Amino acid sequence: MNIIKWLGPLGLLAALVIGDQIRINRPGHKYRLTMTAETPAGDRSAAGVMSVHPDRGYSRNGSTVTKGDAVLVDLGAGKNLVALLAQFDDKGLDLDGPNYVALRAYNAAGRKTSFNAMSRMSGAVPVTGSLLPVLASFTNVADPRTMRVIKPDDLEAAFGPGFRLRDVMVEAVPNGFWPLDLGGWLGEPVTRGIEAKLPWLRESADAAAIALHAAGLASKQTIDASEAFTRK
Repeated sequence: MNIIKWLGPLGLLAALVIGDQIRINRPGHKYRLTMTAETPAGDRSAAGVMSVHPDRGYSRNGSTVTKGDAVLVDLGAGKNLVALLAQFDDKGLDLDGPNYVALRAYNAAGRKTSFNAMSRMSGAVPVTGSLLPVLASFTNVADPRTMRVIKPDDLEAAFGPGFRLRDVMVEAVPNGFWPLDLGGWLGEPVTRGIEAKLPWLRESADAAAIALHAAGLASKQTIDASEAFTRK
């Protein structure tokens, strides 16, 4: 009888704890980043869904973080183009850029919005200028030492005639009901797969730093090099 008496309060407490965890961990918004390149054999594109998480913890000692993977476009004939989870700023490599790229792209396109309203946005807008992610390529995807930076406006210099960056687009996607991100109205799941395309990411803790160094990418701040490629 005593156990039955406590079932109600314990159930309510469990519901409150679970609800609070959903509140803390649910993304503020999600977006799909799509990169399309023109090649002599036709357009090639790839896309990835990212989730952006504001700090909702009680300590307020955290920061906004993005979860997702870099986007790799297979250009054919062993060529590839990678949109890193980073932008350039006056400090060099900026890993915070992906947190705000969708917000800033919508505003730059005249679709005025705020960070808290991003989950209600729809439709794709272009990512241009300083909002573009750092682009890179690997001569050999199995070797991080072969990474180099690619200029967005001059793919021909890296890959030859007929190659051009057509566009980079960003689109807010359904936020869903964390942790049930199963697609459709339940929310677009975060895209994974870069570790399968760049296997050295999971084989060596130093490989990401080696890749950034090989491409001449540096930051004036201390960074976790792996976050340019994947964030859990």
